Amino acid sequence: MFFPVPRVTISALRGGSGKTIISVGLLGLWRESGQTIVPFKKGPDFIDAGWLSFASGLPCHNLDPFLMTEKQILDLFITYSQGVDLCVIEGNRGLFDGVDVKGTSSTAELAKLLDSPVLLIVDATMATRTTAALVKGCQIFDPGLHIGGIILNRVATPRQEHLIRQAIEYYCNVPVVGSVPRIKTNPFPERHMGLVPHHESSVAQKAVQWAISIVKDNLDLDKIGQIAQQVPLVHHDKTREPIQKVSTEVQESSPRIGVILDSVFWFYYPENLELLKSLGAKLVEINTMKDPLLPPVDALYIGGGFPETRAEALAMNVSLRNHLKQKIENGLPVYAECGGFMFLGESLIVGDKSYPMVGAVPIVFVLEKRPQGHGYTIMEVTKDNPYYAKGEKIKGHEFHYSRPVIQCEKDIQYVFRVIRGNGIEGQKDGLCKKNLLATYTHIHAAGDPRWATRMLRVANLAKRRGKIPKPP
Repeated sequence: MFFPVPRVTISALRGGSGKTIISVGLLGLWRESGQTIVPFKKGPDFIDAGWLSFASGLPCHNLDPFLMTEKQILDLFITYSQGVDLCVIEGNRGLFDGVDVKGTSSTAELAKLLDSPVLLIVDATMATRTTAALVKGCQIFDPGLHIGGIILNRVATPRQEHLIRQAIEYYCNVPVVGSVPRIKTNPFPERHMGLVPHHESSVAQKAVQWAISIVKDNLDLDKIGQIAQQVPLVHHDKTREPIQKVSTEVQESSPRIGVILDSVFWFYYPENLELLKSLGAKLVEINTMKDPLLPPVDALYIGGGFPETRAEALAMNVSLRNHLKQKIENGLPVYAECGGFMFLGESLIVGDKSYPMVGAVPIVFVLEKRPQGHGYTIMEVTKDNPYYAKGEKIKGHEFHYSRPVIQCEKDIQYVFRVIRGNGIEGQKDGLCKKNLLATYTHIHAAGDPRWATRMLRVANLAKRRGKIPKPP
């Protein structure tokens, strides 16, 4: 089937070139004009996706060629792009950067899959005609890619801008659709090699308005709109890839699955929560800093986040920490990722201060200044656990600055062998204790729907039988 979807992909020659600022500005400006613009983020990024969602007023969905098949990407894109005015897809890193020499998971490959024109941001620092050579090189490097327009960034003078524009349009036959001058001030706060989450920043709305002004003053919105509209129909078999079904035996009633969702723990792919609900789960939101006890739930999902930013507040909620520890000891099914994993440790050390955490696993987490794990992961299941079967392979993503210090090795049971990534100690990940599975890896349910069906299965079995579920 063919679907009409106006769309444009924002990319650059490298990371840190202004993709998110341009994307946020476009989304915010078009939103103010009354248009419905859906954002997508290429790759596993949570923080940039949060800013895109904040600017557009709509959920931002991740499209990831490493974690998803081509059909899964098209399924997701078609599902959330129907009936909207335009889609903005923000790339990551450089245009052709991927995990292998062929760039199979790059922004360029995603743009070709979606048949989306690319607006390429080019840094003009101390250069003129050479920028045209860079653009021409991208065209020759992959002739199948449609570079629809160029946005110049960090332009010093009108004379420089004029010469670069002439060179690119003459040698590359691509329109220059914007020219952003060198700007000394930037209200977007940064941390951990990227932006601070929008809800942590008191100047979030001010930052979005600043990005809107940058776009409004320096980009040709009519040309960009034309580029986004003059695209081929998206061709896709609308039949979705089959999702592993939850057995009739455990579908007798909808389980209550708790989700810790607050200003600390908010690294959740929308598809993870949506798939749980579509399979019949009732999601119960929990706030780690306000709720004194866990509500009645049949299972618990703790996503990632930055517990170090509110470590004192987490530590002060003693009643919730103790209640959660007791529930885990009693067999409550819990699936914890990255920041959620850190929350379950004995303590979290930030600088010269130590903050008590849940104490469910014998690990002290030390926050370091450099990343301890960053990138895609591949793991093999090596031991029985309630969520995955031995021999299965899992793809995910990790990004953490914490270093785990094991306090009692004999109490640690790992269920994953790390094939790619860092995990807990380089070769192992996936700490299992009764019905708890804690890991540094984030799973994307759109690419691995087994995760949601297993969560529902474990929750239902625990609810019905009141004991530890057997492996799938």
